[in-house]
Amino acid sequence: MPAEHPGPAEPQGSAEHPGSAERPGSAPDTGRSEGLAGRMARRWEGLILVLLIGVALWASLGVDGFANGSNVSFLLLDTTEIALMALTMTLVIVAAEIDLSVASTLGLSCAVLGWLWNAGLPIEAIMPICLLVGAVCGAFNGLLVTRLGLPSLAVTIGTYALFRGLAYVMLGDQAVADLPPAYTSLATASLGPIPLASLLVLALAGVAAVVLHATGLGRSIFALGSNMEAAFFAGVRVKRIKFWLFVASGTMASLASLVYTFRYASARADNGMGLELAVVAAVLLGGVSIFGGRGTLPGVLMAVLLLGVVRNALILADVANEVLNFVTGLLLVASVLAPNLGAVRRRRTTPQVEGKSVS
Repeated sequence: MPAEHPGPAEPQGSAEHPGSAERPGSAPDTGRSEGLAGRMARRWEGLILVLLIGVALWASLGVDGFANGSNVSFLLLDTTEIALMALTMTLVIVAAEIDLSVASTLGLSCAVLGWLWNAGLPIEAIMPICLLVGAVCGAFNGLLVTRLGLPSLAVTIGTYALFRGLAYVMLGDQAVADLPPAYTSLATASLGPIPLASLLVLALAGVAAVVLHATGLGRSIFALGSNMEAAFFAGVRVKRIKFWLFVASGTMASLASLVYTFRYASARADNGMGLELAVVAAVLLGGVSIFGGRGTLPGVLMAVLLLGVVRNALILADVANEVLNFVTGLLLVASVLAPNLGAVRRRRTTPQVEGKSVS
């Protein structure tokens, strides 16, 4: 199978080690780096788990109503959309890209749902159309990144505004609230304290974890995130994989839009505003490297729960929304700094010969 040319805009080597591409025709030497990355990921996951348990215990003992069964159900339900979008965002960032348009894709899909419902279409026909809208949005991002060689950060900042603007063009400030009760009830239904939506997250997380950690496609995603040039010369279909990752990200954002719309029983153009910050924070806090090539889905899911617990506890403690945003931003900065400070320290203490590590 012939490899695609990555194009002139794609970087040489990895984001962490520019110019480190291996010679043409050689497979990337990822054995040692994967072992180190795996150990780092396990240590970071352990830290996140300890933090999650500690914060949950503190909230249970110090915040009235936190440990109540109905609040636990609400907490899990409130993290559903973030968790769904974080699953595919993990794959995108591991591949050394980013998608900041996910919340706007969610909003556009919500607007499409409301507009088509007002037009008289049955909800069973509207839902697959919404998923198709998300796939098209993701494909648009993917084409700009892979075919035109544009950086995904710049592309998705642009489509972040574009998709949200389209949502307002379709619905304006209108809220469509006369949605079918059967679907709005299903979106908030639960088995004991566990919402059905959380079971959907777990099922999709299992699929994503198998793809990322137990298949050749997952190894290719890690390889192109670690060293895209070397992965290309080893036969990884760089452009094709990245394109479909963006399609998957857009589709998952639209699935999250269906859950969001039915959960709040309201289709609005501003649905999901600002959720992209929480999604990226959860992925990075979960141990996924912003430079690509490292991360695990279990770590991301624990980070989603950690952010949800912190937010829920602060809300119950009547903390202002501005403080919630501050805490989210602080955790985002910490999640970027903490894993990379160790790497910087190691590079400074490792002997260098002619600009290259002797280790």
